[in-house]
Amino acid sequence: MELAGKTALVTGSARRLGKAIALELASRGASIVVHYGSSEEAARETAADIEALGVSAWPVQADLRAPADIERLFDRVEELSRGLTVLVNNASSFESEPFLEIDVESWDKVLALNLRAPFLCIQRATAMMRAAGGGVIINIADRSAFEPWKKFAHHGTSKAALVQLTRAAAHELAPEVRVNCVVPGAILPPPGISESGEFWRKRGDVVPLGRTGTKGEVTAAVVFLACNEFITGAVLPVDGGEHLKAP
Repeated sequence: MELAGKTALVTGSARRLGKAIALELASRGASIVVHYGSSEEAARETAADIEALGVSAWPVQADLRAPADIERLFDRVEELSRGLTVLVNNASSFESEPFLEIDVESWDKVLALNLRAPFLCIQRATAMMRAAGGGVIINIADRSAFEPWKKFAHHGTSKAALVQLTRAAAHELAPEVRVNCVVPGAILPPPGISESGEFWRKRGDVVPLGRTGTKGEVTAAVVFLACNEFITGAVLPVDGGEHLKAP
C-alpha cells in the first residue's frame, strides 16, 4: 500500500514516539490527524513540522478515556479528510503503583486509555476504512505485555490485552482491514532521564544487541506494517532482542 495521498490518525502524536511516527508517515506523503490530550502547543508544533513536509496536518484534541470524546474525534476526522486509511493507536499512560495499592479508580483509569480507547478507535476506524476501500491499524504495545514489571500490574495487563486485541481484530476484520502491533523495547528514556547518561547506557548493556534503539527504528517498523498488504495479526518486537529473554 502506498501512503501518498492517504490520511492517517496517530493518537498521542504531539510528542515523543507518537510525533516521530506521525512525521514518518507524513514523509511518505500521508496527511496526518495529530491527536493530543492536553499538549496543545506541542500538537500545533508537530502539525507545523508535518505541513513543512508538504502534506496536511490537523491537530485534534480528545480525552481518549471518555468514549464521547472518541466519537467526537472520529466525527472530526470525517469532517477533515476524504477517508481514513491508517490508524496508529499510540496514546498510552505509564502509571506505576505497588500491586496492593492499585485501587479501582487507578485500574479503570489505566485500562480506559490503554485498552478500551484502542478498542473503540478500532471500531470507528474500521467503519471509515471499509467505506474507503480498506485500511490498516497498528497498535503500540511494550515489553510489559510479555514480562511482569514490578509496580506496573495494571499497565502490563493493559498491554498484554492490547496484543490479544490486535490478534482478535485482525482475525475478525480481515480482509478489508489489517491489524498489527509493534512492541518497542528501550527506545526513549523516561522523562527527565538523559539519553547520554549512565542510566540509559546501562539500559542498553542488557539488550542482546548491546544498545538502546532509536525512534527511527520503530517508525520504520510502523511503515513496513502499514505498507505490506500480506501481513495482519503480526506482533513485531523492535527491542534489540529483549524478547528472547522473556520468561
